[in-house]
Amino acid sequence: MRIQNVVAEPDGPEDRKPHQADEAHSAFTPPLGVEQPPLPEDDQPTSEFAIPEGLSTEPSPEPEGSAFDVPEGVQGAPGSGYGAYGGRGGAPGVTPAHGVPMVRLNKHSPWQDRMRTLLRMPAADRPVPETVQRHDDQGPAVPRVLDLTLRIGELLLAGGEGAEDVEAAMFAVSRAYGLDRCEPTVTFTLLSISHQPSLVDDPVTANRTVRRRGTDYTRLSAVYTLIDDITTEDTDVTLEEAYRRLAEIRRNRHPYPGWALTVASGLLAGCASVLVGGGVLVFLAAAVGAMLGDRLAWLCSGRGLPEFYQFMAAAMPPAAMGVALTLLGPVVSWAGPASAVITGGLFALLPGRALVAGVQDGLTGYYITAAARLLEVMYFFIAIVTGVLIVLYLGVQLHAQLNPDAALGIGKQPLVQIAASVGMSFAFAILLQQERSTVLMVSLNGGVAWIVYAAMHLTGDISPVLATAVAAGLVGLFGQLLSRYQFASALPYITAAIGPLLPGSATYFGLLGFAQNDLDRGLASLSKAVTLALAIAVGVNLGGEIARMVLTVPGDVRATSRRAAKRTRGF
Repeated sequence: MRIQNVVAEPDGPEDRKPHQADEAHSAFTPPLGVEQPPLPEDDQPTSEFAIPEGLSTEPSPEPEGSAFDVPEGVQGAPGSGYGAYGGRGGAPGVTPAHGVPMVRLNKHSPWQDRMRTLLRMPAADRPVPETVQRHDDQGPAVPRVLDLTLRIGELLLAGGEGAEDVEAAMFAVSRAYGLDRCEPTVTFTLLSISHQPSLVDDPVTANRTVRRRGTDYTRLSAVYTLIDDITTEDTDVTLEEAYRRLAEIRRNRHPYPGWALTVASGLLAGCASVLVGGGVLVFLAAAVGAMLGDRLAWLCSGRGLPEFYQFMAAAMPPAAMGVALTLLGPVVSWAGPASAVITGGLFALLPGRALVAGVQDGLTGYYITAAARLLEVMYFFIAIVTGVLIVLYLGVQLHAQLNPDAALGIGKQPLVQIAASVGMSFAFAILLQQERSTVLMVSLNGGVAWIVYAAMHLTGDISPVLATAVAAGLVGLFGQLLSRYQFASALPYITAAIGPLLPGSATYFGLLGFAQNDLDRGLASLSKAVTLALAIAVGVNLGGEIARMVLTVPGDVRATSRRAAKRTRGF
């Protein structure tokens, strides 16, 4: 832009007015010597938005056809986007054409089923929550509701509950107190929940870390009872009342004393040794070895040693008792195979509960939590292997006749072994600190599991992996039935019942193969043990899923269904 400034002499008042040359000239002003075009008649400049000459302002006629119309003779597929926006023959303005089905939650179904249905739905498709616990007109105290939700989830996760069940519980509590648009997230040690009041407000996020894990199914059942009361309209539970009950649950002492747990561990190992063909002396040796291992593990725990060393210390006394019986030789040959002592001790130590929870998290799509749980199981298993291998190596150096080809006496005394399986489940339930009302049911469930396994594998000569999976599936099915009847967690009815199915003998023979430098035999036996453990976990999960699919309640069937996570199927 060119600017010219000319200063005039102020000779008179009229000369003080700015000359035309003092004004800034735009770049669009014609240069000197070029004739300026005349202004319009109204002496106003023309706008750039004026319609040029020769163009009409009349609307153009409607075209005969659009490029998005369905061609003649072709019918648009229902639910497709082709022609869905007003074209001829197109579908209505909804995709899919039949609309999105409205989700209706049946209030008569358990809260676990209702919350699982909502968890698998996008946040925009979830129905507005119906506030169950309403106590004032000011709305819920968001920070306190989130804190209560996290504390409840912490107790469930620390008690061994699966990640999906923990998220369902947290979702149920937050919706019961009227918080919409909540997203709980559960990993192995971290719980978080985010609440967005509206689309224009900032979200509120809180988290909590699980520092210690403890096995107490009595506390777990009490938490489920609290959640059931919170989600029920007939029960009035204020935030203060919920905090008070939660504090009582935390302060409650375990239902069984320490000496009872030690005796239960001995009973579990003794029954397991009888289950694989041991006699009375083998039963006593296995029980004593397991009780010594339990006390040694408590001693390591009191000194602050990690759980890895606790499991390693607990595995050594039963193995030492088995090696001692082997060294005695013909004196105790009438009592049964000495290897049954070590096998019984392994039954009492194998982390079946953590394995089932890890596989269940993986099958339901919580891969991070599943990987962490399975890594924990691997560390515990390595600790058990290390403890047993140390003792077996010493036994080999002492020329103990540890025969890997010795067949255990499974199936020789069916009635005794059924009683032993029931006793194993009973002792397992005591170790898990279950309520006294659930001990009998889970003991019978364990007996049924062993009967099914023995009938298929020992009598029907069916693969042990398939027999184990079917028996575990029945355990999961019965456990889910009992938990739905009681509106409680399924863990107290499942975990102890899988005790007779744990791969104790396969684990022992695998370790013995390593101790005798027979790597092929050891790897084969350990691979079999891992396969049986996975069969137990998959069977338990499949039985629970079948129970959820088949069982219905009065009302809408869709209220108890849940959408599965869609994957890419490899592409």
